[in-house]
Amino acid sequence: MSLTPKPNSDALPLPERNLALWYRQFGDPAQVLMLESSPLSPLAEGMLRVQMHFAPINASDLIPITGAYRHRVAPPLVAGYEGVGTVIQASSEMQHLLGQRVLPLRGAGCWQRYVDIDARLAVVVPSDIPLLLAARAYINPLAALLMLQQWPVTGKNVLITAGGSTCAQLLAQWALCQGANQVVVVFRAAEHAIRLQAMGMTAIQESARDALKAVSAVTDVVFDAVGGDVGQLIWQQLNENAQFVAYGVLSGKPVQVKAARPALHWFHVRHTLGEIGMTQWQHLFAQLWPLLRDSDCGEVEIFPLAEWRAAIDCYHQSGRAQKPLLCFDESI
Repeated sequence: MSLTPKPNSDALPLPERNLALWYRQFGDPAQVLMLESSPLSPLAEGMLRVQMHFAPINASDLIPITGAYRHRVAPPLVAGYEGVGTVIQASSEMQHLLGQRVLPLRGAGCWQRYVDIDARLAVVVPSDIPLLLAARAYINPLAALLMLQQWPVTGKNVLITAGGSTCAQLLAQWALCQGANQVVVVFRAAEHAIRLQAMGMTAIQESARDALKAVSAVTDVVFDAVGGDVGQLIWQQLNENAQFVAYGVLSGKPVQVKAARPALHWFHVRHTLGEIGMTQWQHLFAQLWPLLRDSDCGEVEIFPLAEWRAAIDCYHQSGRAQKPLLCFDESI
């Protein structure tokens, strides 16, 4: 099987070595991640080799490194679940993808300079989508889209926690587009209130418990990524016909329920993706691109790969307004 470099790059040799952020044991990501260089293996049949450009840092990237999901995640692994790159090698039947910008998803970790991906899973990025947006087009946008498909909000009152997060902000924007009657977003850091209000959202600080109780009592659908005392308070105030969708536990403490109503649903992107075929997979992104074009997806701060610890520190900053992105291009 022949391998072909990207077009118009005859003078550029194909890479021989990779640089990747590995974790070989569980622990604090800043301590257990290691930037390692290794030889690149020959490209396997049916695969594409993608030269990465950017990858964001999300909670879903860092939490598995701590060992929270050790029942399904086992090191050694390359970290990172999403990002964007350019196809630089492909087998003969996939030459039409050479030079294409793609999302190399659902395969090897994305926090590395070169990623090998099943060609059937690679998502081609439309020409008008900027790289910095494409890099963030998977984890949070797909979660928001799938949740709104499973729990439609047309004509309903919606309450969303973790208002400083990208997923919450996309949920809020798209819930309004879907025809929600009211969308209220709960935030913690005061910096987030300014951004939420600028986006036209109704914002409540999570410490304002009386206001939170009053809103919860008239809420039809909750999208919660916090859990803990905030999630518990919201669930206790809901009417029995409300839907409480838990898609994260940033507090480290899940909501505890002792009754069938109001209904509590656990949402995980991976559970949904495990049930869809290749055609459906590609169709999801055909739905996402138009939404992303018209949404406020926030600003980014770019860190060269060598400065990955600073990027993680940036992620943990309270009230952070920008999403940290790792840059894999050697010129940066």
